[in-house]
Amino acid sequence: MNNKIYIVEDETDILELLRLVLAQAGYNTEGFTGAKAMLNRLDEQIPDLIILDLMLPDLDGMEACRIIKNRPAWETIPIIMLTARTDVEDRVKGLEYGADDYITKPFASSELVARVKAVLRRRGWETSKNVLTITPDFKIDFNKFEVYIRDKKIDLTLTEFKILQLLTQRPGWVYSRNQILDYLWGNDKIVIERTVDVHIRNLREKLDDFAWMIKNIRGMGYKFSLYEEDSGQ
Repeated sequence: MNNKIYIVEDETDILELLRLVLAQAGYNTEGFTGAKAMLNRLDEQIPDLIILDLMLPDLDGMEACRIIKNRPAWETIPIIMLTARTDVEDRVKGLEYGADDYITKPFASSELVARVKAVLRRRGWETSKNVLTITPDFKIDFNKFEVYIRDKKIDLTLTEFKILQLLTQRPGWVYSRNQILDYLWGNDKIVIERTVDVHIRNLREKLDDFAWMIKNIRGMGYKFSLYEEDSGQ
């Protein structure tokens, strides 16, 4: 497997447990007890995934996530937030900051490995399609995972891109939240349906003038439409 995973956890016993579990699953790990050391390490080597504790002594995990997702060289690194907080709002906030998934302490080793596999699988997703020109000002490059609006690249997380890819496969087709989750995580799905709403909201904000193309069909789900007067919101 040999995927490189950075683990940021200030409790050394939990850090060593995480490294042991992932090593047994075939992953190559590197541990950090603080966020700043990990951020410095990113200048030297980019990992395939970061597991980031929410509460750290030197820098809040949310802030570390924001820094990573706002730097072009690092923004595509998947991040799994690790938190002892059970409040849904905290987890939703992590997703809004750009995290790809989260794990709540205490966690089962099987859940940890399943989530890591799911996130890495999504990162490795490929398609034979090339560039989809929705309008002259709105284009999607499926090979490069890039979206352009008026020739300007729009920075999407991998999850946001995959949702857009799914919806544009069949314009006008309504996908339920559960179908979208199945597409994103498959059998490794261990998330709440509200997660979809968070990613859709972020995606709409980034699409700016074209946000109307992603429509919420009340009581059903979401669809991609080429017609502004089409039903939905």
